[in-house]
Amino acid sequence: MEHPKTYYSKTIERETSSILIEGPVPASELANYTFHEGLTAFRTPEEQKQALVEIADLPEGRIIIARANELVVGYVTYLYPDPLERWSEGKMDNLIELGAIEVAPPFRGCSLGKHLLDVSMMDEQMENYIIITTEYYWHWDLKGTKKNVWEYRKMMEKMMNAGGLVWFATDEPEISSHPANCLMARIGKHVSPDSIERFDRLRFHQRFMY
Repeated sequence: MEHPKTYYSKTIERETSSILIEGPVPASELANYTFHEGLTAFRTPEEQKQALVEIADLPEGRIIIARANELVVGYVTYLYPDPLERWSEGKMDNLIELGAIEVAPPFRGCSLGKHLLDVSMMDEQMENYIIITTEYYWHWDLKGTKKNVWEYRKMMEKMMNAGGLVWFATDEPEISSHPANCLMARIGKHVSPDSIERFDRLRFHQRFMY
């Protein structure tokens, strides 16, 4: 499957600055930017920048960023699921994962997460994919947001809904290990019934016997 990428952008005006939301951003451009010191949810900002540069270089990899001039203050990533995860077992070339979404703390409160997802879905190519995201409460910034797991879960669901992702049931063990964890997905309008059936088989190992 080919993975064409069409660039889209929009500008969000804040009281003190303008934020450009754009992508997919090529690795060569991403390498020139600085990552905000608050982008530490997964690793240090510099290490996360390097990880995103590598993703942007993948054929299916997509990085959408929010930046104030040369400073990246938020991002969302799309790529094939980790080979060690259940979601890669079907070897589906039209199933990609929203692997991470993060906004630096000083820039939260202006719906940058929703805007990142909105720009992501502007590309018609996304209608050819099943896009999944796996939400685990242990990745959530409960302390920084002063929310409990259910408040944070509701916030995440609302944000993902803005990108067209909705809750899907699954028996995947890690997701099933806590009721706040969840699988969300967006099935593009050009995805075939056969691909949807294969996705159902990935969601429920115990229901479908291979």
